Amino acid sequence: MNELIDFFVAPYTSAPALDIALEIAAVVLGIFSVWYAKKENILVFPTGIISTSLYIYICFKFSLYGDVIINSYYTLMSLYGWYMWRRFIKGSTIEVSYASIKDMSNALIIFVGTATFVVLVYFYFDRFDRLTDYFDTFTTAVFFAAMWLMANKKIEHWLFWIVGNLISIPLYFIKGLGFSGLQFIIFLILAVQGYFEWKKQLVK
Repeated sequence: MNELIDFFVAPYTSAPALDIALEIAAVVLGIFSVWYAKKENILVFPTGIISTSLYIYICFKFSLYGDVIINSYYTLMSLYGWYMWRRFIKGSTIEVSYASIKDMSNALIIFVGTATFVVLVYFYFDRFDRLTDYFDTFTTAVFFAAMWLMANKKIEHWLFWIVGNLISIPLYFIKGLGFSGLQFIIFLILAVQGYFEWKKQLVK
């Protein structure tokens, strides 16, 4: 048990208090954001924007360039999603639905394009030399596709989050971001719940 605690705490022993506080704040806001997504509440976007903005700073300090890219994308897509969901709240077009073949084709294009871009970024920084870099590339591509599907209220986005979260849980502990690892455990639980809540809505 002590070894497990040491594994979790060790990366933070030399970290500045401000960085630890910012990571905790990003984790808490990220959890709120996913919870709001589960409830189909538009507050998913402002809470998510603040969380991902904090993560851009944190991941850059840890030289996690793939995560910098994905959180920058999250921020931009959250602005797009905020606009799309506001149209729904005002009684207009967008509602929860299943992804069409065209939607999934777009998600695949986003996945492949993102993976290619992340690999090029890692090669540019001469950093594509760790096992975690390969998983970073995959999860970044999965999450890019998931975020686009979520912004357009496609229920399949939850399945993408579930896969990405399952990989990210051990990945973030290995990276030394223990609080973020715990966050992805909560994300996984909320993603499973979110999928079934949205599915009930579609059945109705």
